[in-house]
Amino acid sequence: MGLRFASLGSGSKGNGTLVASGDQCLLVDCGFTIKQTERRMLRLGMSPADLTAILVTHEHSDHLSGVAPLARKYGLPIYLTPGTLRARDIGKLPQVHLIEGHQPFVVADIQVTPVAVPHDAREAAQYVFRSRGSSLGLLTDLGTVTPHVESHFAGCDALVLEANHDPQMLAQGPYPPSLKRRVGGAYGHLSNQQAAGFLQRVGYEQLQHLVVAHISEKNNTLELARSALAEMLESVENCIFACQQDGFDWLTVEARGY
Repeated sequence: MGLRFASLGSGSKGNGTLVASGDQCLLVDCGFTIKQTERRMLRLGMSPADLTAILVTHEHSDHLSGVAPLARKYGLPIYLTPGTLRARDIGKLPQVHLIEGHQPFVVADIQVTPVAVPHDAREAAQYVFRSRGSSLGLLTDLGTVTPHVESHFAGCDALVLEANHDPQMLAQGPYPPSLKRRVGGAYGHLSNQQAAGFLQRVGYEQLQHLVVAHISEKNNTLELARSALAEMLESVENCIFACQQDGFDWLTVEARGY
């Protein structure tokens, strides 16, 4: 068995993704209170006491707000970039590992490759995980897909990919102009069409699982996301849409040998 992954929730009200290999489990981001995190993990048959470490992508509150309290309560090490650590004062932490130069590192038997992404944060990183002959990419919270991003995420066996907004809904929606520019800008979030274009360029036929994530509740709909990604949905073995309330249940990535 290769990697397994599941979500505590995905969206602007809180994010958290579990990535497991064997009896080791990482939590990527935590935008929930301790009580919410415990409840959401219990739904997936887990407890924070089962975690090996927490990885952080960037400092926005829907990804970071619950990290330090959870780490302090359960004595968990945290991995994050120096820029993310300096971006906010999150208090004393039990153990901090700085991701330097976005170099790959290993936690338990999971190899982690941090990938720099364009986002309106101090030093944002997304991640590619490899273990037991399987690979998983987590790619949300970026406004532009760069060649650097494409080179790292091409060929993954499973992918969690942002399709945050529909440009027309964003333009006509309730956000103030400054926030519309931010979300739709080069350092904001991927639109449905940007997500589709990324998949077309890097290939998607090899994907065992495609999870469409970080879908805006105000600037997107499942129908619009499905329409933009229709070609991919027909070809990928399993495609699901993550939601804010329930995230998604455990998915297993079969080993293909690396």
